[in-house]
Amino acid sequence: MMNLDMDAMRQASLQASRLMKVLSNPDRLLILCQLAQGERRVGELEALLGIVQPTLSQQLTVLRDEALVVTRREGKHVHYRIDNPVVLSVIDVLHANFCGTKEQAP
Repeated sequence: MMNLDMDAMRQASLQASRLMKVLSNPDRLLILCQLAQGERRVGELEALLGIVQPTLSQQLTVLRDEALVVTRREGKHVHYRIDNPVVLSVIDVLHANFCGTKEQAP
């Protein structure tokens, strides 16, 4: 059995817990699911998800502050995309386990 570096594990568990806390909000999770498909403008996200602008802006700010997404400005439009491979990986796992057919969903 290998020795585990408890300090490294503790730090990793803090990072994982922080990510799970961010993902625990349904609106943020929906936003990340859309962004996992590719870059989106704020207006696109609003139309696709049906999340009203103030709530959408608030949740995008949280995702930006947690360094899960980055922005790109093009004229008056702000584009968002996921800029974190760990987030993409987690979203892929969640999608595979929760967004499959009814027979696959828990």
